[in-house]
Amino acid sequence: MRQAVSMVARMGFRLQELPCVLGRQLSCAQDVLRRTPLYDFHLAHGGKMVEFAGWSLPVQYRDSHVDSHLHTRQHCSLFDVSHMLQTKILGSDRVKLMESIVVGDIAELKPNQGTLSLFTNEAGGILDDLIVTNTSEGYLYVVSNAGCCDKDLALMQNKVREFQNKGSDVGLEVVDNALLALQGTVTSGCPSPCLKRNVAMGYVPYEYSQPGTLLLVEVRRKQQMAVVSRMPFVPTNYYTLK
Repeated sequence: MRQAVSMVARMGFRLQELPCVLGRQLSCAQDVLRRTPLYDFHLAHGGKMVEFAGWSLPVQYRDSHVDSHLHTRQHCSLFDVSHMLQTKILGSDRVKLMESIVVGDIAELKPNQGTLSLFTNEAGGILDDLIVTNTSEGYLYVVSNAGCCDKDLALMQNKVREFQNKGSDVGLEVVDNALLALQGTVTSGCPSPCLKRNVAMGYVPYEYSQPGTLLLVEVRRKQQMAVVSRMPFVPTNYYTLK
């Protein structure tokens, strides 16, 4: 079993990397693809298995991606994170620590509520996406990508050291298929099957960042309108199994 990494800071932090899969050898130097506990389940349900960060994972099931998306929105789905980096962040300043390296309002998360967010560098650039959950057990539960596990863990450890020494993500609900902002930079965008319109994320000056603000955007040399929206675009309804 991969050993969990823990660190106790003078300010009361403890950062713990959880083992990706219990009871399995998780050495990154393995020559064969690793399998999650749901590997056989994926095969039984028509999963098309591909390699990702050293793991054998399903890129698609029998149904199309759109069918899977709509099923998730209309009913529910489970997402297996056993191949991903899982980290617990404990301590009285855990929220302040997390908000120093991610976008999003971690302080406003209710117990057992999670949010999709982004790791950022010192210049505000995007390093990786992740999910942060404020657990009712008094710690933050962070799930980030398997392919970035080393750099993500190093980022959090370095930030803890900074705290020891020392003692807003702008969503766009796009109107008329517009995806390129003139008052900033769009970082990603795609159609939303359940909203039946395009959405995007990006950066705009602070004075244009309030929800409801109309922005002039351009797509294929045509100027159109978009409105700044709170994220997530579709309200989440997560259920945390204890």
